[in-house]
Amino acid sequence: MAAFSTDEGDSFSSSTHRGDYDVFLSFRGEDTRHGFTGYLYQALCDKGFKTFIDNKDLQKGEEISAELIKAIKSSMISIIIFSQNYAFSTWCLEELTKFLECKKNGQTVLPVYYKVDPSEVHKQEGSFGLALTTHEKKFENNIEKVLRRRVALYEPASLSGWHYEDGFPEYQFIQGIIRVVC
Repeated sequence: MAAFSTDEGDSFSSSTHRGDYDVFLSFRGEDTRHGFTGYLYQALCDKGFKTFIDNKDLQKGEEISAELIKAIKSSMISIIIFSQNYAFSTWCLEELTKFLECKKNGQTVLPVYYKVDPSEVHKQEGSFGLALTTHEKKFENNIEKVLRRRVALYEPASLSGWHYEDGFPEYQFIQGIIRVVC
């Protein structure tokens, strides 16, 4: 089953874009880079959207680089692909906190729940709860950072998005996302 619901009634066009990128894709590389995210990236580019996808060489260390922060801030739309291991990445969670800051300044944030139940993200259960517990142990001296990440995972609950489950053709699912972004 897949849902293509979104409350975003607006249509987005690269001709009205104000920043460096039309779309920024946030994802856990090992989960979706060579499958779903790669296909979504290609479909967005084929439609003429200037799309940011991270380069493996960009990710060095635990802090987001100034280059990546600039790309996030200069994107019109952020698509967050929540997958099974998304929350285990400190990098992904830092990106997520930046997206939600940018949302306050008008950036559109669209969540995609890829083979995960949205309630696991919102309630911080399953792999998301385990990941946050792991971060709490790792960053026990910086509880503020962990709390920011918990809030960042909770906030998408108020956003409309898509839920992909096995059995629905990825191509059709991606086309549903593209229709909303266009």
